[in-house]
Amino acid sequence: MIVLIADSGSTKTDWVVVKHGVPVQQIFTKGTNPYFQSEEEINKEISENLFPQLDLNKYPIEKVWFYGAGCAYADKVEVIHHALYEHLKVPVEVGSDLLGAARGLCGHEPGIACIMGTGSNSCFYDGIGITQTVPPLGFILGDEGSGASLGKQLVSDCLKKQLPEEIRKMFMAQFQLTPEIILERVYKRPFPNRFLAGLSSFLAQNLEVPELRNIVLNSFKLFFMRNVMQYEYKKYPAHFVGSVAYFYQPVLEEAAEAVGIHMGKVIQSPIRGLINYHK
Repeated sequence: MIVLIADSGSTKTDWVVVKHGVPVQQIFTKGTNPYFQSEEEINKEISENLFPQLDLNKYPIEKVWFYGAGCAYADKVEVIHHALYEHLKVPVEVGSDLLGAARGLCGHEPGIACIMGTGSNSCFYDGIGITQTVPPLGFILGDEGSGASLGKQLVSDCLKKQLPEEIRKMFMAQFQLTPEIILERVYKRPFPNRFLAGLSSFLAQNLEVPELRNIVLNSFKLFFMRNVMQYEYKKYPAHFVGSVAYFYQPVLEEAAEAVGIHMGKVIQSPIRGLINYHK
């Protein structure tokens, strides 16, 4: 059987064509999120950037599994389903990115599954499905530990002069920013979460600066306290997927130890686990 498996966040989508359990083609497109994009916008991204790269004569796809950000509710699931089914008249199953993370991290075993990328999320997974969640609430009200949250705190500390002056100047110069540009991008332009998450790379580049390291460490501690500690964290390990968890793993482990969380897997993408899950 030939299937198409997708893992989609707000920033990028990882598509893999799998033949008899073996990946034969991998494609990357921009992220899709039906909370922030219309069906027309998602359809355009799929039709212009995904389907021209698929060789349906060589690999006639028979089923699609799509796991994506913003796909937790039926009306949003339908947006993705319609966009895919319009091009591929095969069964299409759409699930949340959180379910994809849980299946990719835990397989058929119970555990706590966490996403830490542009946004953040978490759940308790019983080996079959998600049985408990804490609402992530997005980067304005929540998303602790995410790239967008880290970027937001970095920008706030910079503009409110909570950072050393040379660090402030370095940051603004590296990204060619002014206060006016920042406010424009955050409050008037689309996808402020992507913009802020992109700025968070400055933290990874300068973790030796105590003020910057504390932004990351404190954000991770908040993620654990406000999310993971609402599950049976003393009984089950917490597994992580996403670029933030992956690239800041030493700081993440320090935060986990500080609050008594047992760390499990830390991977950048769940796609390999999803391939194994759907064999």
